[in-house]
Amino acid sequence: MELRHLRYFVAVAEEGSLTLAAERRLHTAQPSLSRQIRDLEYEVGAQLLSRSVRGIELTAGGRAFLEHARLALAQTEAAVEAARRAVRPARPSFALGFLTGQEMDWLPEAMTILKDELPKIDVTVSSHYSRQLADALMRGKLDAAFMRPEARMPDLEYKVVMTEPLVVILPSDHRLASRDVISLQDIEGEVFLGMSDTAPTLQVIIDDYLKRSGVDLRPVHKIDNLGMAMSLVASTRGVTLIPAYARNFLPWSVISRPLAGDPPTIDLVVGYNRANSSPVLTLFLSRLDSLISRCRTRSA
Repeated sequence: MELRHLRYFVAVAEEGSLTLAAERRLHTAQPSLSRQIRDLEYEVGAQLLSRSVRGIELTAGGRAFLEHARLALAQTEAAVEAARRAVRPARPSFALGFLTGQEMDWLPEAMTILKDELPKIDVTVSSHYSRQLADALMRGKLDAAFMRPEARMPDLEYKVVMTEPLVVILPSDHRLASRDVISLQDIEGEVFLGMSDTAPTLQVIIDDYLKRSGVDLRPVHKIDNLGMAMSLVASTRGVTLIPAYARNFLPWSVISRPLAGDPPTIDLVVGYNRANSSPVLTLFLSRLDSLISRCRTRSA
């Protein structure tokens, strides 16, 4: 019995068809695949597959054989990878996360401060809600993340990269669109869109701002992400408060306006787990001040 027999069998079992397995998975001719399956059944000494009006089905023996075949293939792949790692020095890795939408501005900056190391390290990048980034930092799935400072995460450290104001987002043809600035009093009575629990830090800031302002704005809908925010603003003709970076993603149907007076602000931070001893993280943090300096120069 050869490994190719196992691969062929698993492909047919998963596709439920000799034709599909041959064309999609194995790139071989169906008659040849049929012979390989017959050879495997002869070797095993039991029928593994049967034909029906629904296509190829596993026999009782085939169902029992399938899990062991998958395990054997997985163990083979693991053995090959272990051998390759043994003869190839491991490259340091660095897993970097971004609050969705922030990677457009900050990924180039992050790569700049690591540019000397990039040929020697493997960098992975992902984007999520801030809370998910915090959880990934806690579990060691990420080394650093551009995110919001999340509460009740005692193992995480935060370094503020920038502080941005909240702005009003509203339809382009809204009655308030012609104003240079908009106050909370201006939007009383409008359809107000609040934040869901996917953005707890932002939600706390908005709730506190409304309470201090004495304005009663109760959310009709709650927003999960930027895309949903733009869609709901356009479709419900509502208004919402969002960090200023969202202005980079506005479609033609939606605009932003500054808040009058002293608007609330929210920090963008680089978060990391203080227990993380990665030398690449240490290097990244040592160069973070230069990134912050460039950020301040850019926004001045």
